[in-house]
Amino acid sequence: MNDNNLRRGLSTRHIRFMALGSAIGTGLFYGSASAIKLAGPSVLLAYLIGGAAIYMMMRALGEMAVHNPVSGSFGHYASQYLGRYFGFLTGWSYAFSMLVVCLADVTAFGVYMGLWFPDTPPWIWVLGIVLFIGALNLCSVKVFGEMEFWLSLFKVTAIVAMILAGGAVLLFGIQLDNGTGAVIGLSNLWIHGGFFPNGVSGMIASFTVVMFAFGGVEMIGITAGEARDPKHVLPKAINSVPLRILLFYVLTLVVLMAIYPWTNIGSKGSPFVQIFSGLGISSAATVLNIVVISAAVSAINSDIFSAGRMMYGMAQNGQAPSGFASLSRFGVPWMTVAVMSIALLLGVVLNYLMPENLFLTLASVVTFSIVWVWLMILLSQVLMRRGMNKDEAAALDYPVPLWPVAPACAIAFMVFIFGVLGWFPATRTAMFVGLGWLTLLSAGYWLWVACTPQPASANA
Repeated sequence: MNDNNLRRGLSTRHIRFMALGSAIGTGLFYGSASAIKLAGPSVLLAYLIGGAAIYMMMRALGEMAVHNPVSGSFGHYASQYLGRYFGFLTGWSYAFSMLVVCLADVTAFGVYMGLWFPDTPPWIWVLGIVLFIGALNLCSVKVFGEMEFWLSLFKVTAIVAMILAGGAVLLFGIQLDNGTGAVIGLSNLWIHGGFFPNGVSGMIASFTVVMFAFGGVEMIGITAGEARDPKHVLPKAINSVPLRILLFYVLTLVVLMAIYPWTNIGSKGSPFVQIFSGLGISSAATVLNIVVISAAVSAINSDIFSAGRMMYGMAQNGQAPSGFASLSRFGVPWMTVAVMSIALLLGVVLNYLMPENLFLTLASVVTFSIVWVWLMILLSQVLMRRGMNKDEAAALDYPVPLWPVAPACAIAFMVFIFGVLGWFPATRTAMFVGLGWLTLLSAGYWLWVACTPQPASANA
């Protein structure tokens, strides 16, 4: 092993598309149909509300990351501003959420491959993708960044093509067989039971899937330790978040629900396949399957990267085994990649034992963990700002807008999401699993971490 520092090999192009790769993946392609079934057209409002809270969380993270770009990012900030205990909970919860997201994504990958190979057990494909992604993450960060750039560019192009095709159908009145006999137009957003067909409670219930879909945007902060120019790269990447939410989530679903009554979405496979099939493109299923497979691979790739860098930062702070800070000759924390890959083999076992309904179960567990991480990011920023005098706050290169009202609203929203998880029976198990996880982490902290001195580097 050579030096003990990560290499700054990621450009603006890499970081922007890495964030896209993690946030625009299985949650959109595979989970959007579930959110629509819960909320109907009002899912659009859920994405807008959730997106606003996510943007404020990203600005809070950006303020800290530009002020102090470090490996481990928000795990480090939580330790610094909230205390070592909350830093421990945040870092391990994030690694746990990335692991479970990967389990959900490899599960979806097995489902996608079933379109072409229906007689092959899904666990075989899951095993193959785990080994491939694990090997990719052992390469240099520049190779990883390039791979992620092209995978993300491919699926972004596909989404834009879908929006343009659907927009042309609506604008020019192109005849399209939506298989329902229903009229095609924006009126589909309110004529099938209204904009809130399942009431406001239906929209609130959809927040579980909606927030899962946004999971991954926070990885922009993780890249701070390997960005070539974090003070310029990170603000550019974060400022693109609102546009991505509007374009890739809201506009996509507007087009989808205008062409197909929301009650029929997802009833005949992927909603994205439905649009192209309706346009008479015979190869739609094959083309879109390639897209969603690339989306899943991209998301798995980004999530293993994020978990690895978080564990590397925690190892440097004495909150994880020191072996996680070991770097390969390519400057990659190889131990964390290896452990994540081995843990993902659990996905092989789960797909063998319970291939049905595994995705939604995993998604709700992820929502608890990732919302906890977002809450810690917001609280860390609040305490960092409160510890500054007026001159220090004025000197910040990338301050949070509408301070302190906007961060307070975002914090209240994250707490609200925990209430949503606990209120609805379908997600209550995830709430219990999440609380059990925090309890186990707390026990681990007091047994193994609290009694050990904090490394001097962690105070830097």
